[in-house]
Amino acid sequence: MSAIQPKIELLSTEMVQRILDEAYQLMMSPGIKVQSPRARELLAAAGAQVDETSEVAKIPDTVVARALETAPHQFFLYNRLGEPVVNYGGDAVHFDPGSSGVHILDPQTLEHKPSYTPDLIRLIKITEMLPQYDAQSTAVVCNEVPKAIGDLYRLYLVLMFSSKPIVTGAFSVSTLQYMIDMLAIFAGGRASLAEKPQAVFDVCPSPPLIWSAFGAENLIELARAGVPAQIVSMPLAGAAAPVTLLGSVVQHAAECLSGIAIHQLARPGAPIVWGGAPAIFDMRKGTTPMGAIETAMIDAAYAQVGKSLGLPTHTYLGASDAKVVDAQAGMESGMTALVGALAGINMISGAGMLDFLACQSAEKLVVDAEAIAMVKRLLAGMQVRTDTLALEMFAGIQFKGEFLKQKATRQLFPLEQYLPSAVIDRDSIRGWQQEGRLDTFARARQRASSLLEQYQPPRLPSDQQNELIKMIQRLAEEAGMAKMPDIGKEESIP
Repeated sequence: MSAIQPKIELLSTEMVQRILDEAYQLMMSPGIKVQSPRARELLAAAGAQVDETSEVAKIPDTVVARALETAPHQFFLYNRLGEPVVNYGGDAVHFDPGSSGVHILDPQTLEHKPSYTPDLIRLIKITEMLPQYDAQSTAVVCNEVPKAIGDLYRLYLVLMFSSKPIVTGAFSVSTLQYMIDMLAIFAGGRASLAEKPQAVFDVCPSPPLIWSAFGAENLIELARAGVPAQIVSMPLAGAAAPVTLLGSVVQHAAECLSGIAIHQLARPGAPIVWGGAPAIFDMRKGTTPMGAIETAMIDAAYAQVGKSLGLPTHTYLGASDAKVVDAQAGMESGMTALVGALAGINMISGAGMLDFLACQSAEKLVVDAEAIAMVKRLLAGMQVRTDTLALEMFAGIQFKGEFLKQKATRQLFPLEQYLPSAVIDRDSIRGWQQEGRLDTFARARQRASSLLEQYQPPRLPSDQQNELIKMIQRLAEEAGMAKMPDIGKEESIP
């Protein structure tokens, strides 16, 4: 008998349909502002009403319905060995670190500092060593690298130091093509990459109801390359979206449905994800709390809408608005990661992040991994591991609490329980004192150092590694970068 995966659903079937109905109405009035001429041309040819002066497309439900018919309900991301390890579909749940931070939390001073190449490499190595993370992300921007190649440079570092699938994104259409070529080096060409994708690319509409030229072109190019696209709709409740949670979900649906229409018109059957990174807007501080329970509620609700359409899902949860790795960081990250997992969201991004997604922390990645392991244990549910549920274990017990003596106890306790690392303190008060009275952050700092010591780089075929390095060196020179940063790894180019 298989375990029942626990779930939460915030919407009734009727409410899901009402959200979709209103989203379809929004796509007709006021319509969707589509700033890419190519995307407008695709929509017009499919039957949308397009005003070239205002760039507004009124997209009828028939156009979207045809797109939903061709959008895949499932696809996999593959690791460097060609193994399918991330399932985008159904209620499969995976986690990756949050992406595109601009600061790093200094573990010694607790200051937020601009992130550089060594910081991203440290995050990649630690993520590689933690099995709780099913995929890597291009976690931070390397501030010493020219912006013109900032996106592809981050992908370069992940490819050099990791074998896991990747959640990434391009900053321009031109660099997107280079990033696809970089992935194709290790896949055996673009056609092979489309068959066994190693990465998914975030693509963001601009709230409210705008597909910028860059966003729409990204959708088109990813579709035609057969590389998975992940729509990251970002309604901001009360600022760039209606103040009600349900109103924001309606806007999210309209932005995603219109994006799927553009994407599938470019190439029917190309893989695409119903994703997002919405937030509420805190009227008191003018901030966008990613750790708020209302943010998690929007995410769970929009994911339920996407699932009703049979689409793969993504969200941004497991992050915190705290500035250091403290009780608030643990509370917000753990609670929201749990909500996302119970909603059955396929990829949950955000681990390691602080300060409204601006800052990444390797130590928080380590702490978050423990929360993720607990979440995954909950998703595994209650399982029958013996012929009877309990009766056989009471045979000969004679009213004595001596279950520790039983063979079944020794065999089954590591299956029944998640056994956390030393980051989680389960010692006695005396043991804790003898170990130095360390708090969670101090233990996480030790754990991060230990993981870095144990890290082993992936074995890359020298010809593929050389091809990647030469490509990056050429692009860096063209961007005005005279010398590449030292990444602390021997290059096999003579």
